[in-house]
This record gives sequence, structure tokens and C-alpha cells, in this order.
Amino acid sequence: MRIPIGYLLPTRESVMEGRPEAAPLLKLAQKAEGLGYDSIWVGDSLLARPRHEPLTLLAGVAGRTDHVKLGTAILIPALRNPVVMAHQIATLDQVSDGRTIIGVGIAANVPNVQQEFKSAGVPWEKRVGRMLEGLRLCRELWRGKPVNWDGRWQVEEGVLGPEPVQEGGPPIWIGGNAEANVNRVGNEFDGWFPNHPDPKVVKGIWNNMQAFACITRSIRSPSTGPGCIQLHLIRY
Repeated sequence: MRIPIGYLLPTRESVMEGRPEAAPLLKLAQKAEGLGYDSIWVGDSLLARPRHEPLTLLAGVAGRTDHVKLGTAILIPALRNPVVMAHQIATLDQVSDGRTIIGVGIAANVPNVQQEFKSAGVPWEKRVGRMLEGLRLCRELWRGKPVNWDGRWQVEEGVLGPEPVQEGGPPIWIGGNAEANVNRVGNEFDGWFPNHPDPKVVKGIWNNMQAFACITRSIRSPSTGPGCIQLHLIRY
């Protein structure tokens, strides 16, 4: 099995080095596609690790590339209103003609990231539930039909337009090595970002995820088939 290889744009490094211009990053994305990379990725942070806003930058990358997949590695959904986020992602999927992948995570448990949540007015302690519910709401909105939602967010007969190019919305992948992610990939997500330095540990987690996903048969991405999940390696 060939594992796709992606390239993470150095948005954080560019800002740290005093080079915030987007044009060089767009050229890097074009070069990566020309070198044969399968995908281009952008990280996310508001204040803890300043960098370019990922969905906006990926829209620019979409206009400079033709066939590579475009994704977030990783997006922090809990920091965003899911109705607004669903609209942004649907538009990005339209701009990229269905090349979007949304990688997500719950955020690192460190002081500056906790402060970032506080600055955004989001409770740190509720971030996992907020992320999961928000992504479920996104998926409902991506169907293009009237949505009624009574939870953290209130939606009455809401219809999102335009819908994403990909039926049901872009695939959503989870990052991190927590044991809970094994079950979450089977139930909630379409793929996984490994970030453990030991290949044997990665293999063990991956095998467990595959086995669980095949049992649940609940992966939503039609391109991967029932019970299948995707693994993607990213060059930093």
C-alpha cells in the first residue's frame, strides 16, 4: 500500500522569522505540487503560535494548484462557531473543486493554548464536547437540507449554501495519539494524523483503529469504502 505524502507549509516559521508575506507560501505550494507531493497542509493557531489563518490561505493555494489535496493540520474547531466554520469549509471545497480535507484536534494542554481559548471566549474544559458537537453540526449543514439543532448552538430550519463539492462534506481526520482517538476515528472521523516518533507505536495504534473502524462500519467518506480509514504522512 502506498502511503500519500503531504507537505506542511511553514506558516509559523515565516511569521517567526518576520516574513509574513503570503506570496512565497503560495509559490512553495506550487513547487510542492510540481515535485509530486500528494497534498498541501496548513496549521492553525490564533494567538498561542501566530500564523496565517488556514482556511483563508488554503483558498489561495487552491487557486495556484490543480490536483493536490488541501488540508488543515490541524484545525482547532472548538475555537470557531460551527455554523460559520461550515460555511467557510463548504466554500473552500467549492474553490478547490472538492480537494479539501479537514484535519482537526482538541489543542495541546499547555498554558499559552489555554490562554488562547480564554481570549476567544471558549471554555477550555468543554473543548472536546464542543469540537465533536460542532463537527456533527457542520456535517448536518453540509447536506444542504434544512437543519434543526438544539444544543450549544441553536439552528431552526437553517439551510447552508453553497454545499461542498464532496457529498456530505470534506473528510474529517483527527490528530493525536490518545487512546480515545481509536474509538473516535471509528465513530466520528475518516482518517488519522499520527504524530508519535516511534513507528512501532504508530503501527499499533493504526492497526487498532483499522480493526475498530471495520467493526463499526460508520466511516462516512464514500471514497474510502465502508470500514476504511486513511493514513497520511506529512513532511514538516
